[in-house]
This record gives sequence, structure tokens and C-alpha cells, in this order.
Amino acid sequence: MDNKQFKIPPVNFQTSGNPNVAGPNIQQRRVPTPPFQPNSGIPFMSFDIGSATASTSSGQIYSGPGIGGSVNFDDEEPLLDELGIHPEQIWSKVRSVLNPFRVNHTVHKDADLSGPILLYMAFCLFQLLAGKIQFGVILGWIVVSSIFLYVVFNMLAGRTGNLDLHTCTSVVGYCMFPVVIFSALSLFLPQGGVFGLAIAAVFVLWSTRASTGLIVSLTDGGDEHRGLIAYACFLIYTLFSLLVIF
Repeated sequence: MDNKQFKIPPVNFQTSGNPNVAGPNIQQRRVPTPPFQPNSGIPFMSFDIGSATASTSSGQIYSGPGIGGSVNFDDEEPLLDELGIHPEQIWSKVRSVLNPFRVNHTVHKDADLSGPILLYMAFCLFQLLAGKIQFGVILGWIVVSSIFLYVVFNMLAGRTGNLDLHTCTSVVGYCMFPVVIFSALSLFLPQGGVFGLAIAAVFVLWSTRASTGLIVSLTDGGDEHRGLIAYACFLIYTLFSLLVIF
């Protein structure tokens, strides 16, 4: 056999632990750095939990835009005032209806619907105690009666009429107070008969007198049509009283 010679390049072994001491032809190995390190070249921000906790506990927790400090709840308005519900105003308007011959119309200049809603809910509650579930009927009649009185008055007054639907609904609602009293008394009085009809007529006339006086006092051009306005109010409260009787 012929002896073949193979050329083997010389191999230099690194004898020291220092990677810088090597031959000129040896490539230095790069030591991999763990990710997410401060010196790894990745632009991550470091977050110190201890410093954040200390700054939060020592400073203000919340400062809204334009407030410049912590919120002071002592300066906030009551919840009922923010919702537009004023109990003193509602009570003064209810008391003004108690005397149908001298109704104080000045307290009804600022119309609201919070008082009428409370009276309607009380009326529904008394009807429920009497065994009559009439929530939908009462709500529908409230809407129809307010629109009916609004249309009747503006047709009678013509261009001089200044009754808006909001004021009309407020007046009709507050003058429902006598009918609400009648529905409460009907729980203890005998149903039907001449006696029941006579009591119902008293409360209907009470509500009619109060609502007619308020509408004439709060609007212009209604004094000359007082009789027709009273007739429309009489029809409205008669319907509600029929719910109580029957």
C-alpha cells in the first residue's frame, strides 16, 4: 500500500483561562448576556416597587383635572339637589293645593315633575292596596290628560296662550293630591252607593278648583275661558276618581 500524506492544519489549544490570550487566528467567543438586563442594549425602563409605594403613600392619591388637589366631598351638593328633587319645594306646592279657594300660584312658577311622580306613585300604591293593579292605566291617563289640557288651553287662548306642556303636567300632577287622599280614604269607606259618589264629587271639585286657579294664574289669556278650562279639568279628575270607585 502506498503511504498517503494528509496535510493537517496545526491546532493550538488555549492553555490559560483568559480569553484575551490567544493566537491571532482564533476568534474570541462572545459571552451571551441574559435578556432584559440594564446593559443588554434593550430600551426597557426599570421600575422600583419600593420607591413607587413610598411616593404613593406620601403624596396625594387622586387629583382631578383642574382641581389641583384632593377632592373635597364636603363642598358637593346633596344627591337630591343634583337630581332636581327639592323636598321643601314639593311640600310647599302640595300645601298650596290644600286650600282650593286660595291657591298660592307663586310657588308653582318653577314647574317640576318630581312631586307629580311621587303623587302618582302614591295613587298607584293605594290602588294596589285596594286590589287593583292599574299602573299602566294610570300612566297612560296621566300622559293623555296632560296633552289634552295643553291642547285645549292653547286652542282657547290662541296666540296669547303661553302654557307649555311641562307646566301643564306639573299642575295636573300636583292637583291630583285630593284624588290621592280620596284613594286612601276609599280603603276604609264602603264602595259604591250614593255616599261614595258624594265623597268622590267633593274631591273632584277640589282638584278642579285648584287646577283651574293655577292655570289661569300662571298663564295669560285664560281668565276669560275659565269655565271651559274648569270643564276640561273636571273631566280629567273624574276619570281618575272612577278608577277609585270602580
